[in-house]
Amino acid sequence: MPRKKNPDENKPKVNNPNVMGLRAEVLEQPITETLEVNYMPYAMSVIVSRAIPEIDGFKPSHRKLLYTMYQMHLLGGARTKSANVVGATMKLNPHGDAAIYETMVRLSRGYGALLHPLVDSKGNFGKVYSRDMAYAASRYTEVRLDPICAELFRDIDQDTVDFVDNYDGKLKEPTLLPTTFPNVLVSANQGIAVGMASNLCGFNLGEVCDTTIAYLKNPACTLWDTLKAPDFPTGGQLLYDQRELEEVYRTGRGSFKLRARWRYLKSENLIEVYEIPYSTTVEAIMDKVAELIKAGKVREITDMRDETDLSGLKLAIDLKRGTDPDKLMQKLFRSTPLQDSVSCNFNILIAGMPRVMGVGEILEEWTAWRMDCVRRRVYFDMKKKQEKLHLLKGLKKILLDIDRAIKIIRETEEDAEVVPNLMIGFGIDTVQAEFVADIKLRNINKEYILRRTAEVDQLTAEIADLQDTVNDPRRIKSILIDELTNVRKKYAVPRRTEILYEHETEQAEPEDETPDYPVHLFLSREGYLKKITPQSLRMSGEQKYKEGDGPFLQWEASNRDELLVFTDRQQCYKARLCDFDDSKASVLGDYLPTKLEMEPEERVLWACVPGNYSAHVLFFFENGKAARVELAAYQTQTRRKKLTGAYSDKSPLVSALLLTEDMEVAVTSTEGRCVLFHTASLNPKSTRSTQGVGVMTLKPKYKVAEARPLDQASIVNPARYRARSLPVAGALLKEEDRGETQLSLL
Repeated sequence: MPRKKNPDENKPKVNNPNVMGLRAEVLEQPITETLEVNYMPYAMSVIVSRAIPEIDGFKPSHRKLLYTMYQMHLLGGARTKSANVVGATMKLNPHGDAAIYETMVRLSRGYGALLHPLVDSKGNFGKVYSRDMAYAASRYTEVRLDPICAELFRDIDQDTVDFVDNYDGKLKEPTLLPTTFPNVLVSANQGIAVGMASNLCGFNLGEVCDTTIAYLKNPACTLWDTLKAPDFPTGGQLLYDQRELEEVYRTGRGSFKLRARWRYLKSENLIEVYEIPYSTTVEAIMDKVAELIKAGKVREITDMRDETDLSGLKLAIDLKRGTDPDKLMQKLFRSTPLQDSVSCNFNILIAGMPRVMGVGEILEEWTAWRMDCVRRRVYFDMKKKQEKLHLLKGLKKILLDIDRAIKIIRETEEDAEVVPNLMIGFGIDTVQAEFVADIKLRNINKEYILRRTAEVDQLTAEIADLQDTVNDPRRIKSILIDELTNVRKKYAVPRRTEILYEHETEQAEPEDETPDYPVHLFLSREGYLKKITPQSLRMSGEQKYKEGDGPFLQWEASNRDELLVFTDRQQCYKARLCDFDDSKASVLGDYLPTKLEMEPEERVLWACVPGNYSAHVLFFFENGKAARVELAAYQTQTRRKKLTGAYSDKSPLVSALLLTEDMEVAVTSTEGRCVLFHTASLNPKSTRSTQGVGVMTLKPKYKVAEARPLDQASIVNPARYRARSLPVAGALLKEEDRGETQLSLL
């Protein structure tokens, strides 16, 4: 029976129909609009509201947590469970309990990430110097605010900073905390936003206060006099480089080096590392040392243990007998995170805009902001006193006739009319009348009123003084200096990171750790290289070569020597012999074009072991010219792997000789002629691509066939071929001087 045709078969199909059977529409949106509408708001939110600290030194997550703890009366009070704080903080910070607790951990005294911890903790909070030591859950630990937090919240209720609604509009939170010292320079902070990042290192509180005081007195002061260098809670030693630190102080960007502190226990023949750089962890150091030991680059260590306990960090390194601990530590400083670089990027939000600033600019912005906080506080105090003075002036007016005031109140029938009647009777305003009407019955005696009104003159003088303070920046700076002096006196502690000046640093030259032993090198015509030790060579049989290949060059060298390889594209490749594995005669060896990553179809023409680069190279070209080039022209300060323009490209290269001393060389042509000359007649050149000078004149259809030292040639009668001057055509080779057919580079 034929299939019945479905009437909907010819309708266009919908790729993504929904459950209701409606057509799903795909709206196209230009990428520029996507970035502007979708991406940019997200990026700005991360930058402004999450990752970059502001001038008070806090990110929003820090500020919300600390303010919640302040509202919970944890400043000076008893500790409470961390879980309670985390739950309360979610009213301001709705990013989840895990993120809030991690923020608390970083601010805690137990974790040790800050020079002056802001959270006084009890319980296991992990350690900043350990990657694997996990902190306990929030239900087990207890916290409260550290006493130094009093300087963060001082006068916060006196209109020193702005308050905004929280995310649901039911609570208020401060936009900044009115810190009485530049916390932005004291508390280390880092964050990664979208398209930018921030990395603020900490400085010693005492030095920061001294520097800020000096800046307030003289904005042109030298920061170096008081702000010596960054300071870190993990201690260590800072390698003082004035140029690097000047760059950080001036631009807010740069880096400097930190190294661990250690001591040698002679009785136990071990090294104890008790302070490490702030930027690394114990586990990272141990992993790197283990890697070096496994690779055979460090042989002086028998064991390494993490002996960290309640007394603090301790890494124990057991040494082999006879090991010099100073040399070993210098090696470990070069090869492990025991010496590390700390990068700085002083990116701070100023009025909602990210700015990378030097220390001077940060102090300028902080003092301007803090002066505004103090001005607002003084103005708030002045307004309170003005309101009180206004009330007392109204009270002073009823002093003239207390009985009349009582009579007005008694004769007023309605309560709502008491205040208007007092205003009419004594010529006072609503606020003053309300104050008079609310005076207790026992306080309407003349003594009370006289005592209160006597404050008018004192309040007037105080208000005038406060008004002068508001209008005088010098007085506000004086207040800031007093506050900073008090903070320094109460909370400053000695530096933890020792400054190691250049003259105190051991400038030990890095030792070449490459094993040094003699080797024999064999290079085939096709470019296969074998490195064989003398012991292996004595036990070997015949050299193995690829079919069609054969021996070309061989040398005796050291495993630490370099190898120069010249190719048909005027390029010289540099390699270290230690990078080649020890081989045997029975294998083909390393194929140099692959090992040295040569270009496709590039061939090896010649190679040499340069030694100390004091010799010369003699290049012979098809056109009859020869170039003598100093080998020092191929020596480089850095370990470059390839040099272009290694020799002249005007004519193909036929032969090359390593010239350690002058000698006689025999040059033969395809015509069968030979010329014999002394290499002393050629002047050495320092330019690698020199064309050289003519040594042999050639007829158009002939070219140079080969060149080799006289003692390696088969010439029986050398006098026949010696040249008195160059260039010459040379003499035809006699049969007895031809010898066997010689190999060439072609």
